[in-house]
Amino acid sequence: MEWDWHYTGDIIPDLLRGLRYTVVATLLGYVIAVLLGLVWTLLRRTPNVLVRQAVRWVTEFIRCTPLIPQLFFVYYVMPVWGVTLSSLTAGVITLGVHYSTYTAEVYRAGISDVPRGQWEAATALNLPRSRVWLDVVLPQAVRKVIPTLGNYLIAMFKDSPLLLAIGVTELLSTAQSIGSRTFEYLEPMTMVGVLFIVVSVISSILVRRLERRYATN
Repeated sequence: MEWDWHYTGDIIPDLLRGLRYTVVATLLGYVIAVLLGLVWTLLRRTPNVLVRQAVRWVTEFIRCTPLIPQLFFVYYVMPVWGVTLSSLTAGVITLGVHYSTYTAEVYRAGISDVPRGQWEAATALNLPRSRVWLDVVLPQAVRKVIPTLGNYLIAMFKDSPLLLAIGVTELLSTAQSIGSRTFEYLEPMTMVGVLFIVVSVISSILVRRLERRYATN
């Protein structure tokens, strides 16, 4: 097989449209993962034993289940119960919920790393519990875990091709569609790899800059 530059130029616009869906799904899923992960973490620290154990088992189940079955469940099984979602929406929600169980562990590690003296000082000052968390604990914990949270953003981006299983027209799905139409797979699949590398490298550079700017030792 020989590389066809003219064919490559023709398919680039379609691949970039697919890349746009990939990036959108990743970013929206990441927002869900970051916010829901923090909710899981705070619920794991509630005094209520039943809530703690329920959250623990739910997050363990989600984390130990492959992403593909979760995608199929949300997109194909939930409509049986009256919950019908578009493929992109189902993909975003599933990605976000799946990775929220990982970000929850990141937050938990960051909170555990906050010096015990900070908690004792807040208690001595008789600060309300909400202020202890919002003004003392979380600002320190989040700064410590920025690099790890950034790495999960890149991991989510690399897992986004799994969304083709439920029909999301992301980058890899677009390349497959082009190849099946033209019977030429070398150029579209190679360009998929190139685009993934480019975006991942740029994301990694941005994460490192955030780490240097906000993270603490």
